Amino acid sequence: MNSPAPSAASTPSVILVGVDFGVPHFDAGLEELGLLAQTAGYTVADRVACKRRAPDPALFVGSGKADEIKMLAQSTGASEVLFDQSLSPAQQRNLERHLGMPVNDRTLLILEIFAQRARSHEGKLQVELARLQYLSTRLVRRWSHLERQSGGIGMRGGPGETQIELDRRMIGDAIKRTKERLEKVKKQRSTQRRQRERRDTFSISLVGYTNAGKSSLFNGLVKARAYAADQLFATLDTTTRQLYLGEAGRSVSLSDTVGFIRDLPHGLVDAFAATLQEAADADLLLHVVDASNPSYTEQIASVQGVLRDIGADDVPQILLFNKLDAMDPASAPHVLSDAMELEGQSVPRIFASALTGQGLPELRAVLAERVLAQKRGAEPLNPGPWPEIDESVS
Repeated sequence: MNSPAPSAASTPSVILVGVDFGVPHFDAGLEELGLLAQTAGYTVADRVACKRRAPDPALFVGSGKADEIKMLAQSTGASEVLFDQSLSPAQQRNLERHLGMPVNDRTLLILEIFAQRARSHEGKLQVELARLQYLSTRLVRRWSHLERQSGGIGMRGGPGETQIELDRRMIGDAIKRTKERLEKVKKQRSTQRRQRERRDTFSISLVGYTNAGKSSLFNGLVKARAYAADQLFATLDTTTRQLYLGEAGRSVSLSDTVGFIRDLPHGLVDAFAATLQEAADADLLLHVVDASNPSYTEQIASVQGVLRDIGADDVPQILLFNKLDAMDPASAPHVLSDAMELEGQSVPRIFASALTGQGLPELRAVLAERVLAQKRGAEPLNPGPWPEIDESVS
């Protein structure tokens, strides 16, 4: 017997809050935060955006705006408030007292999504480590019982040791154990990479902003059945398959990695180092971009930032502008292959659609040329003279 679908009433509703501090990538409509909230299972009740020169030390948004958010939550029936920026533990605690409801930030929201989506043993360990590291700084936020003292005869902990000290020590022990288990996984991955190197395998890693279509492209290239959906962080675990390139007369290793996002929590970058190591150790990065997204330049910059964090910024790249079928016809490219400047270097760019297959033959030809060039020990030959960059899509 099928269980009934969850009703709208059972879905927690939230107020989204974003503060513009003058940064160029501020999302005035809070569109991405809304997508993250929906991915995590929330219903968006309303959105609040405001401008400030600097965060308020106590309430992040100031008391007047906090009062406005409180009244809005009461009128809409929202049960939680989500901030688009990271909050300090003190700001989070003060806001919860002021608003009388749970307050969370973008970092915890992403952690929650990762916890829901992780499927592999490694992925679950990585999420658990990031969650524990985040929780270790927030112990004073939720639980008043943490201030009680323990100790004495028959009690765990030394005399006068507070509950918060006990909990911190327990979390510290859990972090240590999780790191040790992850280190074993890293060694296993390292062994697998050495085996691939001995077999002279050319490795390609798909990287890109979340929901750029990496998994759909992966499925289109290797005829796999990796989960793909039009949502943020549809897949978290790295999947590797063999891709045969007829033009090169050999197979290459193709890996689909977790999608990146703006302001990715540093704890997740550190915790996912083993998974993202696939990108750092690759011979070539296929950087997938959502060509239909008007903010694709900011998304490219976010991906490049994470690549620098994991030491993969010096790996050669090819830009794959995906979702050609969803582009505005007025801004569609005149050619499927050209070059684009990326951090001072000219990088090959290919327009394609993983959905329709348009541009994939051109992509396979460029990948094959890269493989052959490595075998020759020379720079890859251009598959033809690169046309000038079309400013309408650059």
